[in-house]
Amino acid sequence: MKIVWRRGPVTVRDVYEELLAQRKIAYTTVMTMMGILETKKFLKKTQGEKAYVYRPAKPQTVVVSSMVRDFLDRVFNGSAKPLLVHLAENELTPEELEEVRALLKEKKR
Repeated sequence: MKIVWRRGPVTVRDVYEELLAQRKIAYTTVMTMMGILETKKFLKKTQGEKAYVYRPAKPQTVVVSSMVRDFLDRVFNGSAKPLLVHLAENELTPEELEEVRALLKEKKR
């Protein structure tokens, strides 16, 4: 999705080539994932000259929110607290923790 948001209309090959420059990945894997994203209504496809062209179907904020909700439901039984605790204890830098504190203070207001 990040590639589609950044580049705009793309083919599976466009996404595959960009991902391949970063890591080894199969073309069919990219094709499958883009198909799944289309089924979930995150992407729209239209027939191009030689291949389907994919575009974002929804704004990035809507898609990210949906993906996070799905992740929370599958991994944490719908609760954000265990994820936040894990991030606070293991992943966030002191600067990031301070930013989170400031966001929480702002949200209380």
